[in-house]
Amino acid sequence: MRISAKADYAVRAVAELSDKGEVPTKGDSIAEAQGIPLQFLEQILLELKHARLVRARRGAKGGYWLSKRPEEITLADVIRAVEGPLANIQDDAPETTSYPGNAESLTKVWIAVRSSLREVLEEVTVADLRDGKLPDIVDRLADEPDAWETR
Repeated sequence: MRISAKADYAVRAVAELSDKGEVPTKGDSIAEAQGIPLQFLEQILLELKHARLVRARRGAKGGYWLSKRPEEITLADVIRAVEGPLANIQDDAPETTSYPGNAESLTKVWIAVRSSLREVLEEVTVADLRDGKLPDIVDRLADEPDAWETR
């Protein structure tokens, strides 16, 4: 799976807002703190607002804040807000695919891929990122001997 810049920036922006409570934070502050291009960030924040993960207020005292507690927002929620479903195959859900001949069992592989993504991304919350306390599943997978090897 390839994590797009958009998904990466969205997660980082939400993490940046995670300790601000309902105090509005300007987009340029988020952009500067996380090294995200401001114009791209503004588009992402709008999508997060439409998904009801972020609230916004205009004006001198305006900015962005989380619409839910950080413990209630998972990384899966954030990624789905800006990218759509976690594991689509050519814009279709894995369970709707079918393949002929020797590729027939590929549908099951795609479903397993989606399941493994959910296993991690639906368990990690924005609060987990903020607090640096990741769920055991993340530590277990990241601690596997070959997990850090690029292939």
